[in-house]
Amino acid sequence: MKGDKLFVDTNILVYSYDISAGEKHTAAKDVLNELWDTGNGLVSTQVLQEFFVTVTRKISKPMDVAVAKEIVKDLLTWKVITVNGSLILDAIELQQKYVYSFWDSLIIASGIHGGASTILSEDLSDKQKIKGVLIKNPFSALSKR
Repeated sequence: MKGDKLFVDTNILVYSYDISAGEKHTAAKDVLNELWDTGNGLVSTQVLQEFFVTVTRKISKPMDVAVAKEIVKDLLTWKVITVNGSLILDAIELQQKYVYSFWDSLIIASGIHGGASTILSEDLSDKQKIKGVLIKNPFSALSKR
């Protein structure tokens, strides 16, 4: 929906730049292109840090550090949620209530805090709603083929 902020989890960003990810690469790239077009993308400092480490060290063909830095620089033009003490405490509460890992709970807390209508993630429960924020797995259609 136009104007609705979409919080993007690390895996979506990584797949959009990892050409070895096949169909997930294509789907993630489409999602990111739409977010660039609409200006509705939302990330957190946690996501940016995880993205940088993953694309420069953990994917099959690691990205050059300078290239990854430029991508992070571009993503900093989106609304960025800074992980602070209050957000950490919110994540702990979410972890206790919804039994996600702390790091996944921090993603959810960041999305909520940022005013996202939707969190795009492969790692969370597709179609679950937490505090009014919908979790959506943009790759769910791929697994049903």
